[in-house]
Amino acid sequence: MNWKSLVVLAVLVSAVGSFFYYDTYWLTPSRDKADLAKGRLWSVEATDVEAVTIKRQSDTIRLKRAEGGGWEMLEPVKARGDKGAIDEVITGLVTVRVDREIDPNPAKLGEFGLDPAAAEVRLEVKARKDPLVLLVGAKSPTGAWIYAREGEKPAVMTVSELVGRDTSRPAADFRDKAVIAFDKKSVSAVDLDVGGDHIALVAEEPGKWRIVTPIAYRADADLIRDFLDKLESAKVKEFVAEAPPSLAPYALDRPTTVTVWTGKDKERSSKTLLFGRADADRKGVYVMRTGEPGVMLAPEELWTAVPKTAAVLRDKVVMAYAYDKANRVELLSARGRVVLEREGTGWKITAPEALRADSGAVNALLWSIRDLRASSFLADAPGDVPRFVKKPEVTVKIWEEGAKEPKTLLLQPSPEVRGGKPAAIAAVEGQGPVVLVDAKTLSDLSKTDADLRDKSLFPGLDTGTVKRARVVAAGKPLVVEKSGDDWKVLEPARGPAKSLKVTDLLLTLRSLRWKEIASPKGDDVARYGLDHPELEVSVYKADGGELGSLLVGKRDGGLTYVRIKSGPAIYAVEDNLLGDLRKAPSEIPG
Repeated sequence: MNWKSLVVLAVLVSAVGSFFYYDTYWLTPSRDKADLAKGRLWSVEATDVEAVTIKRQSDTIRLKRAEGGGWEMLEPVKARGDKGAIDEVITGLVTVRVDREIDPNPAKLGEFGLDPAAAEVRLEVKARKDPLVLLVGAKSPTGAWIYAREGEKPAVMTVSELVGRDTSRPAADFRDKAVIAFDKKSVSAVDLDVGGDHIALVAEEPGKWRIVTPIAYRADADLIRDFLDKLESAKVKEFVAEAPPSLAPYALDRPTTVTVWTGKDKERSSKTLLFGRADADRKGVYVMRTGEPGVMLAPEELWTAVPKTAAVLRDKVVMAYAYDKANRVELLSARGRVVLEREGTGWKITAPEALRADSGAVNALLWSIRDLRASSFLADAPGDVPRFVKKPEVTVKIWEEGAKEPKTLLLQPSPEVRGGKPAAIAAVEGQGPVVLVDAKTLSDLSKTDADLRDKSLFPGLDTGTVKRARVVAAGKPLVVEKSGDDWKVLEPARGPAKSLKVTDLLLTLRSLRWKEIASPKGDDVARYGLDHPELEVSVYKADGGELGSLLVGKRDGGLTYVRIKSGPAIYAVEDNLLGDLRKAPSEIPG
């Protein structure tokens, strides 16, 4: 190919590319826009509509676009508009398409429900002197269309039935349903006035709150977050009365008030919601916004979520600590002393003897301490702790990274009963308050090394490294070997194996946990049926090295005695955990 041909080819490629770009970014959008506009009654955009009036025989709805892109209702009442509902209706109106013209100059408009019209719609559009007007009449016989006229034009046409639906919606549909509008992330304080008692809450930092009135306490951040979530998301169930002559029937003459403060310094502002009586029949509570005369019905769950006393708002966490930074734990109870230390992502027992810990059991213990909550408060001062907790039955010490001293939780029984349950006294040494907790906490935290040690029979077994497995039952061996992603039988005769059943066998081995140690030194193997085991299961690496071997003995009352071939101890495991191992000889061969 000579240079002239190359130049011609380059010009052609450039021309095709330019046309493709022009078609994609200019012609196609123009065609799409033209297609969308085809058949439309008006060529305006919803964002250009600045006001809407829907005049009906029963009422008139007048809406005006507010600053910030929202809407306000001017008639039948002055109120905030529901942006979503209004935008939806306006979009439907400005994009309405004419189905067909029924009559260019009808003699009797009443035949089409247009004398008078069911609704007259006026859209005030930016940069247009005169409003767009649509007269909406009755449904066509099929019900799929609505008769309509445009402004003063005589012709009757049919448009989508959706126009009739949107213009007949009740005025309440266009009102903002938020009980009280605020940004939860910006809340800096909350004031509550309940039955003459004033409670003031202040946000100290994200996720932390403090009660400052009637007395300074840490506040329950979870409870406050839940309340603010419900308050922010609450929707009006019903607009009950616009300006009732008396508020007494709704108990709003002496209301409970909730004031939400947002922002700080010069940007600080507040909104207040007044709560009246709960109406069980209507499953709601009567509320009012300050500065607005209307009475609304809010969901009853909102009233339930309102904190009624400072005691309810108090932080009920008994001992706060950073769970992810805990690196040493000491438990002391009548059952003995146990010391745990973090080891990588897991835990180990260092006293009364060195043992591998069950990370799940240790984490459950730490979570139970973290989640421990007070049922009531006995005293607040640190000096009150020795007076109430004289002889602790359980002591828990937790060391956090970088801390020189531990946080120490003290617990002892209490003669008191709370909620029909026995209680225990709890306190953090050197701190207040002293509280009551569920007495069950005493037993939950009285753990021994046996409770917390790792009970895995094959700790750390990686099933991915197993390349061969051998099961011997009644003296007959079954040997399988991995080939690629599948397994095959080598003994008693070569053939396919059911890979899922082999996987079940390996997962059973990995998950086996003992319930108790029957014989630590493995004495009297015959007593446990391990002199002639019912089953022997062994797994091997690719190089033939043994990863582990399990001997299965006799059953006894829901338990089965087993032993790891490499160790002396005899363990008891729950009988039902061995089902896949016992079925392996018959189920694995393909």
